[in-house]
Amino acid sequence: MDVSMGVSAKDEESENRLGSYLRARRELVTPAQAGIPAGGNRRVPGLRREEVALLAGISADYYLRLERGRDKNPSAQVLDSLARVLRLDDVERTYLLGLGAARPRAPRRKRPEHVPARVHQLLAHLQIPAFVEGRAFDVLAANPMAVAFSPRLRPGENRLRSLLLDPEEQAFHQDWPQAAAGFVAALRTTIGDDTDNPRFVELVGELALASARFRTLWARHDVRNLDGGTTTVHHPVVGDLRLHRDKLPIDDVILVVYYPDKDTDSDERLRLLATLALP
Repeated sequence: MDVSMGVSAKDEESENRLGSYLRARRELVTPAQAGIPAGGNRRVPGLRREEVALLAGISADYYLRLERGRDKNPSAQVLDSLARVLRLDDVERTYLLGLGAARPRAPRRKRPEHVPARVHQLLAHLQIPAFVEGRAFDVLAANPMAVAFSPRLRPGENRLRSLLLDPEEQAFHQDWPQAAAGFVAALRTTIGDDTDNPRFVELVGELALASARFRTLWARHDVRNLDGGTTTVHHPVVGDLRLHRDKLPIDDVILVVYYPDKDTDSDERLRLLATLALP
């Protein structure tokens, strides 16, 4: 069970984030994907350390030092080779390069996340589901349409906690497994090297204890940007809605809006929801 960050900010993952990431990603690459005969006597999931080293063109001893945290500043060329062997995409490669970069830790945010007054005014004028979230997916503000869209979007709720622990939220998403995986990967990307942030420590600890699904996803060390896109949800009153989602940074927070294509069934159903939700 991987409850890293949830138990202590000084655990193995926090101290050796590069090694933890390399090990997790190595275990996800099959021998067939790497062009290696699987054989019948493999005792580890994915690739062996020496196989990764061979394919990346580095010594097995040096790769072992990387995984064990004895060398935390490999060259960009070494990391690029490892990214190729581990089949990382652009976001994952950038994350890996960041783990291996020698740089001072960024100063920590001291003040709480704040929703500007003008954003509250904007929310009040929007006739589509709109809300403001913080870095840990805490809902900081929402308009009535957002709450009618999903009661889990009330201020004070946490989107990731709802997604993993609330059966109604799970039924709301047409593809819940994919949504959960995306949110967990986005959380790891957001955390970055801010591993001692109290809010992140609290949230990861809570979910690691309460959700087996979270523990499985967190152990994968997936990273992903959770930006805009299109999703389909099942609303218990108006039925299925196919909506676009945009995320707009404003100061230290994110404005999230959902909207349909014009003159579609989803557009009509969202208008019906507005008549039921708005005075």
